[in-house]
Amino acid sequence: MSGFKSSARAAVSDEPVGLTVHSVPLPRPGADRRTLSGRLKMLLVLLACAAPVVASYFTYYVIRPEGRSNYSTLVTPTRAMPAGPWRALDGGAVDGATLRGQWLLVSVGPSACGADCEKRLFIQRQLREMLGRERERLDKVWLVTDDAPLAPALRSALDAVPPVRVLRAPPATLAGWLAPAPGQALEDHLYIVDPMGEWMMRVPANPDPARLKRDLDRLLRASAFWDQPGR
Repeated sequence: MSGFKSSARAAVSDEPVGLTVHSVPLPRPGADRRTLSGRLKMLLVLLACAAPVVASYFTYYVIRPEGRSNYSTLVTPTRAMPAGPWRALDGGAVDGATLRGQWLLVSVGPSACGADCEKRLFIQRQLREMLGRERERLDKVWLVTDDAPLAPALRSALDAVPPVRVLRAPPATLAGWLAPAPGQALEDHLYIVDPMGEWMMRVPANPDPARLKRDLDRLLRASAFWDQPGR
């Protein structure tokens, strides 16, 4: 039996080894198109993720300064809102982050409110109402530069609907963030701040409300798909 097994193994070992060659599959029609389609979809997803950033730059530069189509002065580069110190009227600290999330129409001045101050309060109120259904995307803010009691006009603004947001801020803090036009004082202007807390436009002194509204309309329209009403 052992001899028989040895002979069988020898017979097997003497046979030539057979190799089977399998054919290589050829590319299927349409495969390249599907690959290209997948890459395009990935690119679209990446663009969608980057849309808010692109939108913010578009918002800043939608009103081209060289075209002179804007009434207000575009601030380039924009200036980030300082962390503070900001204080409520009762003296309590306020987190500057609570101001973000809305477009802001900002005014600066002392607690004593003269004729120019009352005019800016009126413009703030009228401009917001002139924006119609977009008005909920704009807040009115008044930054008071001293610790004296508020004048009656400012007190009345606190009772308006919606009220003006009044905060106290040191003049040095505001001077490091906002800047007037040459020959003007800080309180001569209104300032436009975007929802990310960036000061990006300065309104001329004694502004024309109709022309200023056109600036605001452009900004709100350009940012409509990434900025929503409310914080």
